[in-house]
Amino acid sequence: MRTRAGLLLALVATAAALLPGLPAAAGTPGDYPEFPYPTTDYSEPQRGQFHFSPRAGWMNDVNAPLYHNGLYHLFFQHNPHGLGWDTMHWGHATSPDLVHWTQQPIALEPGVHPGDLWSGGGVVDSANTSGFATGPDAPIVVFTGTNGVSVAYSNDGGRTFQNHDGGRKVISMPANSRDPKVFWHAPTSRWVMVVWSDNGGNAALLYTSPNLRDWTFRSRYAADWLLECPDLFALPLDGTGPTKWVLTDASGEYVVGSFDGVSFTADQPTPQRMDQGHNSYFGTFYAGLTFENMPGGRVVQMAWQPGNTGGGWTGNATVPVQLGLRTYPEGVGLTRFPVAELASLRTGSQSWSERTVAPDPATDPLAGTSADTYELVAEFDTASATATRFGFDLHARADGTYDRRVTYDRPAQTLYGAPLAPVGGRVRMCILVDRGQLEIFGNDGRLSWTDNVAFDSAPTSRGIRLFAEGGAVRVVSLHLHRIGSTWGRGESTLESNLAGPWRAVGGTWTDVTGGKRGDAAGDGFYLSDSTGADLSYEADLRLETAAAAGITFRASADGSAHYTAHYTANVDAAGLVKLWRPGRDIAVHATPISRGRTYHLKVVTSGASIKVWLDHGATPVIDAIDATHTGGYLGVNVFAGTAVVQNAQRNAAGFRTNLAQRWNPASGEWTVPTGGLRGRRMDNGFRLSERTAGDLTYSGDVRVLSGRAAGLTFRASADGTSHYTVNIDTDGLVKLWRPGRDLAVHPTAIVAGRTYRLRVVATGPRIQVWLDAGTGPVIDVTDGTYVAGRLGVNVFDALAEFQDVTVG
Repeated sequence: MRTRAGLLLALVATAAALLPGLPAAAGTPGDYPEFPYPTTDYSEPQRGQFHFSPRAGWMNDVNAPLYHNGLYHLFFQHNPHGLGWDTMHWGHATSPDLVHWTQQPIALEPGVHPGDLWSGGGVVDSANTSGFATGPDAPIVVFTGTNGVSVAYSNDGGRTFQNHDGGRKVISMPANSRDPKVFWHAPTSRWVMVVWSDNGGNAALLYTSPNLRDWTFRSRYAADWLLECPDLFALPLDGTGPTKWVLTDASGEYVVGSFDGVSFTADQPTPQRMDQGHNSYFGTFYAGLTFENMPGGRVVQMAWQPGNTGGGWTGNATVPVQLGLRTYPEGVGLTRFPVAELASLRTGSQSWSERTVAPDPATDPLAGTSADTYELVAEFDTASATATRFGFDLHARADGTYDRRVTYDRPAQTLYGAPLAPVGGRVRMCILVDRGQLEIFGNDGRLSWTDNVAFDSAPTSRGIRLFAEGGAVRVVSLHLHRIGSTWGRGESTLESNLAGPWRAVGGTWTDVTGGKRGDAAGDGFYLSDSTGADLSYEADLRLETAAAAGITFRASADGSAHYTAHYTANVDAAGLVKLWRPGRDIAVHATPISRGRTYHLKVVTSGASIKVWLDHGATPVIDAIDATHTGGYLGVNVFAGTAVVQNAQRNAAGFRTNLAQRWNPASGEWTVPTGGLRGRRMDNGFRLSERTAGDLTYSGDVRVLSGRAAGLTFRASADGTSHYTVNIDTDGLVKLWRPGRDLAVHPTAIVAGRTYRLRVVATGPRIQVWLDAGTGPVIDVTDGTYVAGRLGVNVFDALAEFQDVTVG
């Protein structure tokens, strides 16, 4: 068998002509997580309307599908910068229901996460066996790498991932090995990892661990057929029978057997195929994985379809299917059938029953029917049939041509060329037709055939025909379900706790790395589905070319009336913060406002009272009374140009601090997500309060999400060029420094993603630093360079968060 390396070289060569101008690239901690995608409405030719595909770039293997806190997560091998395989990232998408997927920023990124970020699995560590949890939520833990396994984990629902032990491998293996899949084995109360290796021949290597960090080799299952991306999962035989285990590889070949927590034993060594498509790296079905932590215990799988290519993307995922294990006359076999959630996408249905179809077109119940993306569900009586062949012509045209024919050959007992014997004299079909995808399921999933077809979606090419050749066939039942687009329901880059879907009312709104960008000639509004009257509401706002941008509240429900019924508090490049409603400027506060800088606005309403805060100041800059609007929708606003909004949060904790002055950025990008104040910068970035102090006790929670260091700054100049800073550094130290000199360091392990409490006591030239709940200072030095100045925070080559920053 050819190895993936050989396949990749060939694939990169054939795809070279398709690559766009941007080369594959690694990122930096200061830019993580990136969202390097152009705008799309997902309506391009051959773009699946209910099959996930990347917004742009290359997609291959499905990675780490799992369920966490109400969302399904799909990670995947991804090159966001080109149409061919290169410089693997982990792409990321989420769904509330397995069928409406929203692409998220990059999860694992070269330059931020070390090593080869190749395929792997992931788990939800609900019991925190790893100790990775830093809050109340269970961490998501993922596994990647080649010739060994590295671990990364997330404590913010998959938005960012930290490297365990600096990305060093928890298991080292000889070449070639890759594609770790991990699951919890309840009978032995241990984690199990299955990894592919061809050292000594193709095999699945099995390891166990109590904590996801420390792994012990247990056994090796050798099989010539087994090539990459293994999966191992349990299924009850015939739904309620004894538990059997299934071992699969990337091509969809599998064997059924037993697993005792240490070793796998196949009942029969000869593999079967779960899907009859072109099961290869260049084909239509490859590298499927099952979801972990599934509610209800279902075993659900998604796989990669390599053959779908559009103008800006390559590859898509299959629809999620539920797996089963059934006993047939020829033995035990897997079933694959679309998840029940797919029915929620149906926009209209037609049904027929007890029809006889013959070669005469007049007998076709689908005559005159037209559809673009749809599901066909049919049952045929083969026992009474005289037709030799029958089936469907998909995307048929008036001249008799069609894009694809799905045929059941009665004498050969094949569907779409693959064996499928009738059951009780009946054959059942479920056919999913998307713009670039065709999935066929026979007899409730006994047969699965995954294909890529470049369907012509022109109005004249949307016909469907039911045909019979050589005789007649009785149609017991036939259902046509039109399926709508799944795109556009979620937010990719706008972080918010407001309910969706959001909707644009004026202007255009697009996803960018920093949030949601609005562009309008006049006023443009982007409104959530959340309503409120008395509340706290806040967001980050950055003017690009816009004259103003703001947060909108108590807006009317009628889309056209958002211009005539709402309150909006905005930052205005004319040099003011303004509270207004249509027809009246309620209040203004004069203050310098610069384009390119992020401002944080917060509104608190109570009855007719409306207060507006700017940049975490202790007192509102606007305190007004207006009773015109008593309740309504929440959203954001842009006026006369472009602006970016982020972190639209209702009644959120925000950034907690007792520094009773405004905070201003001296350098870096600063926003306020749910976890506190967030800063990012390659090099040093500072955000400084207008509060000054000399002798002080200054404390704060500091967390490096990715990159190098972050800390507390004190006795600083307004521009941040002179200061003291004490930081936590993921190189393994706490450091006190000023420009030009490191005053002291304390070696200690600093783990990205963990929150550390720093406390500084400065009395004259003496500076002491405490870490967490330590009883004594870890740094105690004397330096009299700076005697007083501003208080603030710092990031260095990092993305970091700060919370509960206090002076006292």
